[in-house]
Amino acid sequence: MSQGNLLTSRRLAGIRFLGHSGGMSTVRAQVARLRQVALAALVRYPLPDGRLTFLTHGENTTFRHDSAVGRHLVRVHRPHRHGRNVDSAAAIRSELTWLRAIRTDTELSVPEPLDARDGALAVEASAAGETRICSVLRWMDGRIREASAHPVHLHRLGGAMARLHDQADAWTPPTDFVRIRWNHDTFFGDVMVYGNTPARGCWALLPAEVRTRFEEVAARMAEIMPAVGGVGLIHADLHLGNALFHRGGVRLIDFDDCGTGARLYELAVALWELRDRSDYSMFRQALVSGYRTWRDIDVTHLDDFIGLRQVAFGLWYTGIAQVNPAFAAKIDGVHHWSLSMLDLVEAG
Repeated sequence: MSQGNLLTSRRLAGIRFLGHSGGMSTVRAQVARLRQVALAALVRYPLPDGRLTFLTHGENTTFRHDSAVGRHLVRVHRPHRHGRNVDSAAAIRSELTWLRAIRTDTELSVPEPLDARDGALAVEASAAGETRICSVLRWMDGRIREASAHPVHLHRLGGAMARLHDQADAWTPPTDFVRIRWNHDTFFGDVMVYGNTPARGCWALLPAEVRTRFEEVAARMAEIMPAVGGVGLIHADLHLGNALFHRGGVRLIDFDDCGTGARLYELAVALWELRDRSDYSMFRQALVSGYRTWRDIDVTHLDDFIGLRQVAFGLWYTGIAQVNPAFAAKIDGVHHWSLSMLDLVEAG
């Protein structure tokens, strides 16, 4: 599968998802229910009535709220998004707490959380048979350069990554801080839930050849991850689709995957979808040099972490394909692309 088709596949909203009752329901029906949840949540925020516009329905369901006081992003969070047996409300509050600390401690442009009327960072809202955690962020303008990137964009992104990691190293999270731990067990064990399928079930659904290759990556990373070091808070999904370029700067968005992990994984995520391009070396150099403008990093195992990202994507995609026929229609191509990517990074 070509990179363009892969990117399109990742953004597909799909035709049907598992509904709240466990059966199949149309996207329109599920979004309609979650829109009611968003409206119920908005009553608890200091915002006047406005227009609520649907944006995306994937990991979370998001809406844009336009009112007399400005534009805001409303997120209706998916249950179990942060792993099995994790308190979703605590995890979301922790993400928003870090965003607020970044804004206080640095000049980085990241989303600003809006407190509910009672001071809560996130609220639980119920409507139309659905109960979800919801949060609201002030809107950020900018241009996404996924399909039109130049090395300068990777250089800016690398510099922002480094400053983000500097802030994380200097910051002491509160005692109730709960985020994903991006360790070997999270990537390769049964910690995460993809779609409605626990990770172990996603492994079982992989074709034998793909599962064997993924298991080889797991064995290799069991030795590499402890040796690499450089572990701390990371964004964990900081590719070009989560960076807004605006007036010569870069704004970092969508911290939904943030947690503790290897800083090298942060760089790997940014380069992963560019790895099979003929001009990849220019993007790699730009990202690394941008990062090293602020802090050093050993990139010896960068390709290994790109392979790790490929496994994470393959498992995620397999789980989503079980509830989304649009993804299911492309699953064979994704598996083929995974094998090709692993061939590429393992060849060096």
